Amino acid sequence: MTVAGAPSDGRQIVTQDLRLITERLEGEFTDMAGDSLLLVGGGGFLGYYLIQAIDAWNFTHPEGQISLTVYDNWMRGTPQWLSRFDETDRVTIRTVDITEPLPEETTSFDWIIHAASVASPTFYREHPIETMDANVNGLRNLLEHAMRQLGGGSPPKGFLFFSTSEIYGDPTPDAIPTPESYRGYVSCTGPRACYDESKRYGETLSVNFARVYGLPVRIARPFNNYGPGLSIDDGRVISDFARDILSGRDIVMHSSGLPTRTFCYIADAVVGYYKTLVRGRTGEAYNIGAESPEISIADLAHKMTDLARQLLDYSGDVVQVPSDEADYLVDNPSRRCPDLTKARSELGYAPAVSLDDGLRRSLLWYRDLQPAEVGR
Repeated sequence: MTVAGAPSDGRQIVTQDLRLITERLEGEFTDMAGDSLLLVGGGGFLGYYLIQAIDAWNFTHPEGQISLTVYDNWMRGTPQWLSRFDETDRVTIRTVDITEPLPEETTSFDWIIHAASVASPTFYREHPIETMDANVNGLRNLLEHAMRQLGGGSPPKGFLFFSTSEIYGDPTPDAIPTPESYRGYVSCTGPRACYDESKRYGETLSVNFARVYGLPVRIARPFNNYGPGLSIDDGRVISDFARDILSGRDIVMHSSGLPTRTFCYIADAVVGYYKTLVRGRTGEAYNIGAESPEISIADLAHKMTDLARQLLDYSGDVVQVPSDEADYLVDNPSRRCPDLTKARSELGYAPAVSLDDGLRRSLLWYRDLQPAEVGR
């Protein structure tokens, strides 16, 4: 197994994370051995470890290979880390826009993951139509392809739709931690609605294709993932704070800092996603995230400041500056924290990386590898 980049703490962290992922997915990857997997949206944040985890497994299990095909339309450019697969036969990478009909030569796949979506609030507010198209039309195209496989006698073994914790909107206090049964308190017309509502409709599509046709569709609801693979200009809070730190300036908060979140390190999250794909029940949704600590954005900023002073000789502070974007805080949830009871009992999912350790790993990765790995 090879990881791009010069020898560094960041490179070691990626290697350690991939080892952690493959060890915890021994059973799931064994079940997928010899099968084919289609990952749609592999050029995004989640693709960084979703792809490399399969590659790491294949490297150490030559007799149990998982054939991986990646589709993406490269809307935000092609990440540099994918270029190292150009000279290998371990991963097939194609330019495909799933909002359009799939290429006629698209083959059958044993496993399908739909991870193609604009997930950063900054970018889905800029591209609302494209966001909805990917979550609705793109999903429908993939479900129709799975139906053709079913009719041809080679149905997929599993189909994973990436939804979001944002479908819950701004939960009432009695719904924190939030279980999958919570129906949501969501605006259908606000600046976040293009993402939230198209994901909700995507879940409706998924559940009904499962009920009517028996397609093995499962749904993952991610809660605030962060870590290696997340571009420093993505616009999400931890990458924003990391960008300020590595630029040597004060951390800038564009809100009061009072809203609270739990944050899930990406290596933990990827374990949960593959477990959902392989172990999840058909037509069911699973929260994938971390239950604790539920931390305010202000406390997160100060935690990252303290950590950066230890690791990076950082001397900045935390300041509050209103955003230039008028809709920046509109419909922003006040709390976000998952109930993981269902994922624990049905999937055997349990996050293992603490927030402090995850932030440490993230800052070192940003320092050492981010420009080379995710530069656009």
